[in-house]
Amino acid sequence: MSGTETGSGTAGPGGSPGRRRPLGAGTGAAGPGDPAPPAARNGPAAAASAGAGAGAGATSTAVTGIAVLVTNDPALGEGPLGLLRDAAVVLDGERVAWAGPSRRVPAADTRVDAAGRAAVPGFVDSHSHLVFDGDRTEEFNARMSGRPYAAGGIRTTVAATRAATDERLHANVARYVAEALRQGTTVIETKSGYGLTTGQEARALRIAAAHTDEVTFLGAHIVPPEYADDPAGYVGLVTGPMLDACAPHARWIDVFCERGAFDGDQARAILTAGAARGLVPRVHANQLSYGPGVRLAVELGAASADHCTHLTDEDVDALAQGETVATLLPGAEFSTRAAWPDARRLLDAGVTVALSTDCNPGSSFTSSMPFCIALAVRDMGMTPDEALWAATAGGAAALRRTDTGRITPGARGDLVLLDAPSPVHLAYRPGVPLVSAVWRRGERVH
Repeated sequence: MSGTETGSGTAGPGGSPGRRRPLGAGTGAAGPGDPAPPAARNGPAAAASAGAGAGAGATSTAVTGIAVLVTNDPALGEGPLGLLRDAAVVLDGERVAWAGPSRRVPAADTRVDAAGRAAVPGFVDSHSHLVFDGDRTEEFNARMSGRPYAAGGIRTTVAATRAATDERLHANVARYVAEALRQGTTVIETKSGYGLTTGQEARALRIAAAHTDEVTFLGAHIVPPEYADDPAGYVGLVTGPMLDACAPHARWIDVFCERGAFDGDQARAILTAGAARGLVPRVHANQLSYGPGVRLAVELGAASADHCTHLTDEDVDALAQGETVATLLPGAEFSTRAAWPDARRLLDAGVTVALSTDCNPGSSFTSSMPFCIALAVRDMGMTPDEALWAATAGGAAALRRTDTGRITPGARGDLVLLDAPSPVHLAYRPGVPLVSAVWRRGERVH
């Protein structure tokens, strides 16, 4: 297959600029998380890559010849995914200006032939832990080999992260953001949580904020060793001086509400203190055992309850009746051989479900949203369509965003071309690098 990119000399429909900074620092030239577009290459992906980066200064791009376009807008196309066949998209500035049949595509400065590929919205990864240093390979190897392992888990990462320089942590985050981008992730949330002192948590958030707008304060990840005998004192630190130092750098506040971490009363105190400072709650809830996390999240109006592995009927009912998104993180179950969340049960109850990677060095060291889609279909009872929606529009809902996770006029220009004729291949061909081109905020970045 082959493809071409041409300039038409005629500007396409207008689009309004976005308010949010893209993944990676900077807005124009490549920076952390902004790799320069690749050169054209031979082989099946050449059609999408031909002329990548060409047309410098062009403000609009028409992507035509799309076999199946997922818009996530039922008003635009078939079914919940709003599918359009033989479709085209026009990106103008940072926004989607038009989506519809290829035969009706408006003029644009640049035209890219998708050559029969499928296109989907950029993935929205609403849960990750990227500000860290160190490696826990031996822990993973022991777990997978059935051997006991006595090292410190999260505390191992805390020690390594505290010892790392700012430059090293910036480089680590940039590498993982760029890795996710190459796999189609155009919006990513990330957290602190591996510093656990006032200075270290504030540092982690400043570093995270250089790479994404979706930054979460997770000082309540675990109780650090120096407070092992005084967990109430640590909660006081998190809700007092640490929150004062961290709130200016974050949008969200999170807590690991779990046996061995923070109980329901402690989690409530932390989340309500954060809300009083203008941070919106999120909750690590019901991952390892049944507990109060999910119902607390709904009660406090949290944007998302994350993990949701061990749920009672009351938990499911609370999610169905509230506005909190259930964010499922199949990479964690894959990497720990734990029980899978029952996505089918949640979906059948009418709960809004998102998928995310939970990228972290201990329990889910993957940045691949396509991999998580495949796991959700294979092991969590989701259909391919449901999993794709959860990884795009669902993630946007978990971040309370309406500007991304869809391909509709006015939405952010986040578009992914797949080297496949159907988006079902994301689950059908697990582990295969299907992402052949990525536009973020209207700019070709991969």
